[in-house]
Amino acid sequence: MTSTTPQPATFKPSGPLGGKISVPGDKSISHRALIFSALAVGKSRITGLLEGEDVLATADALRSMGAKIEKKDDVWTVHGVGVGGLMQPANAIELGNSGTSTRLLMGLIASHPISATFTGDASLSKRPMGRVIEPLSQMGADITARETADQQSCLPLTVRGLCPAIPIEYRLPVASAQVKSAILLAGLNTPGITRIIEPVMTRDHSETMLKGFGADISVETDTDGSRIISLTGEAELQPQKIKVPGDPSSAAFPVVAALIVPGSDIIIENVGINPTRAGLFEVLQNMGGDISFKKKRVVGGEPVADLHVKHSQLSGIDVPADVAPSMIDEFPILFVAAAAANGETTTCGLHELRVKESDRLSQMAKGLSDLGVELTEKDDGLVIQGSGGKLLSGGRAKPVIETALDHRIAMSFAIAGLMTKSGLSIDDIRPVETSFPGFDALVKSLTDS
Repeated sequence: MTSTTPQPATFKPSGPLGGKISVPGDKSISHRALIFSALAVGKSRITGLLEGEDVLATADALRSMGAKIEKKDDVWTVHGVGVGGLMQPANAIELGNSGTSTRLLMGLIASHPISATFTGDASLSKRPMGRVIEPLSQMGADITARETADQQSCLPLTVRGLCPAIPIEYRLPVASAQVKSAILLAGLNTPGITRIIEPVMTRDHSETMLKGFGADISVETDTDGSRIISLTGEAELQPQKIKVPGDPSSAAFPVVAALIVPGSDIIIENVGINPTRAGLFEVLQNMGGDISFKKKRVVGGEPVADLHVKHSQLSGIDVPADVAPSMIDEFPILFVAAAAANGETTTCGLHELRVKESDRLSQMAKGLSDLGVELTEKDDGLVIQGSGGKLLSGGRAKPVIETALDHRIAMSFAIAGLMTKSGLSIDDIRPVETSFPGFDALVKSLTDS
């Protein structure tokens, strides 16, 4: 967010949504495409890269460590420095609001003979980094961080890498693709085999892409169902041509919009449907949502499809806790869908939402309550009584929703505005630029169809 002045925005009820749209490139894949390309020897080409502020922060950080990254037309070119070839950055690395950039780059530096200080905005500086610090410290990295009153390790922090680092076997105590990826990035420049045991599967973009870049990586399933990921270090990555699919987390917003606005019928092209990311679509289908997958194909090892979505009368369900890893970022917009459904929707196992860009459980509970939605906030989830498709209003003609500088809170309530009697305002639309440039224009294009 380059401007420091809040930019309020208003979203009003609309007629049926229609048309054929696309959403920005997948944020998770975009981060990894840049990082792995920077570690390859030679020139990689990336199309479809998300050009949101979070991904651009990763690109700037990699440039500061020696990678040459350029854009011409819609093609990004990365001249990599090779595994082990990172240079000492001259200044602190500013990462804005991007937790993904922070955690992945911590892993990247942990096994290189360099050090870097990470800084971020007010929101990122509140996010705990201890779960990444623990395994990277076991590998030999020296990490110092600001300690908060509640004993959380937060930014600003400094990582001093160890080379050669120490290979470890690490069992993830909490399902986290970012922690897993940080360890894998550290393992790339670590002699021997780094092994990660993942009791609950999380998004597997790192494993898929590393294999495509030529890393010696294998995935096995243990007798208890855990995934065992083994990576042989001192890797030599080969440059690639990467086409980034549309982000399912971004597609979630127009999907829910079409489901809850009567008469809507839209197609969202080229969306990634990796099973580790597509939990929301399955949950919405279980609620009665008319979502079909057209033209299924595989692009760069990732499954992709066009989503055809029609208005549906949703029904509340009990959302099982074990789907959380496959849709953790999509729960805010699911809560909006639940508010429009018939009956009660219950969610649980969502402690992770309290340590995202904001406390997403509390922020969503407060905003939905302001719109007149009946709900109960629990420690690990929300119980929402749906309106049965009735328009929401709350006690004010046009409520102003607090977004807490959280892009997914802002976008979720933008969609909620489509099912209100007289619209709503959000206090600041700027955070949306971190992940979904052009979001406002896309919503308007749907409502103007």
